[in-house]
Amino acid sequence: MNGRDEDERAVRAAIDGELKLLDPDVRASPEAVTELLDPEFTEFGASGRRYDRTSILAVTSAVDEGAPDPSAVTEMSGVRLAPDLVHLTFVSEINGRRVRRSSLWRRTDSRWRMYFHQGTPTGTS
Repeated sequence: MNGRDEDERAVRAAIDGELKLLDPDVRASPEAVTELLDPEFTEFGASGRRYDRTSILAVTSAVDEGAPDPSAVTEMSGVRLAPDLVHLTFVSEINGRRVRRSSLWRRTDSRWRMYFHQGTPTGTS
């Protein structure tokens, strides 16, 4: 397998993981989310709040009957920065609120997991 194929497989694995984390059914399962988050996970949310793996699990697993529809995702792209590190960027939109997102996915123990995530509101809808 050549380097380009390896790059594409790494980016695809990160995108697949990212899309799973955006799935409401996955987010409702602490076990599923734990599998997708690196033990050293950190997030700077669109709200400005900082999360670690434990605190984000409390947010994602909270059951809310009035939860909004799932996010629409556009402009998803990725680049492999190193053999075990992928950077993804995309835009999410939910109820007219657009957020630019960036995440780093790290491969450890042969699994790709989100290591870092940041969401920045665009200020436009």
